[in-house]
Amino acid sequence: MRISVIIPAAGSSSRFNQSSTDSLDVLGAPKSKLDEDLGGKAVLQRAIELFNTRDDVDQIIVAGPADEQAFAAFKAQHADRLSLLGAKLVQGGKAHRWESVKAALEIVDDSCTHVAIHDAARPATTHELIDRIFDAGANHSAVIPGVPISDTLKRIDPEPIEDASSVDQVAAILGDGAKPPMFKVSGAIERAHAMAIQTPQIFERELLIRAYAQDNLSSTDDAGLIERLGEQVIVVAGDPTNIKLTHANELPLLRAIMGVKKTASRPTHKRF
Repeated sequence: MRISVIIPAAGSSSRFNQSSTDSLDVLGAPKSKLDEDLGGKAVLQRAIELFNTRDDVDQIIVAGPADEQAFAAFKAQHADRLSLLGAKLVQGGKAHRWESVKAALEIVDDSCTHVAIHDAARPATTHELIDRIFDAGANHSAVIPGVPISDTLKRIDPEPIEDASSVDQVAAILGDGAKPPMFKVSGAIERAHAMAIQTPQIFERELLIRAYAQDNLSSTDDAGLIERLGEQVIVVAGDPTNIKLTHANELPLLRAIMGVKKTASRPTHKRF
């Protein structure tokens, strides 16, 4: 196999910043979770380094923000480091992940037989897991990792309920009175045959191109587009430690999993 790895990195980190008490950088702009420090290296760099020394990976493409100004800032922060790691940079999507993947897919080298897609915010993926996925990808056209769900799952009504206790009156006076919303349960979800799906996901290049030629590209992951074609998707064992950094309180857990600490010096993107 000759693999091109696409890393979508165009997200706004809105959920991360909503859950953080320190959501602005030194210039007063919203922080990107991909710039957070993991032992002296940014989250994005850690994700790229999972693949850049592998013999079976011929190409790495990072899809940054779509907005011109945001892309210029992203490029200023990361382009030199990406170049040293052998990664190409393209502008990604404005609103959806699939837009970023599609933009990157357009510059995948014709010599690549497979395309792997990996979340930029999953820097703790083990090499054993990547080996397992890529090995399966040699025999199957679409392979994704998954872990069994151990928690009870409930379906909820989409609108939060009105509840006076959901507002901390003292905090409200100080301008920060919002508590997490409350919802009504509308039913249970059977978990016996459900799995939580992770990345990287790997696909035969021509199959992925065909999937992205469809009119409707809305999907929570790329495997969903393959399924829409009626093609088989194979799930291999994932890893519970392969977490995706979404909320600020997951950062200490991510550092613990990776065995790294936050450095007390300059921001990671200015350290190189």
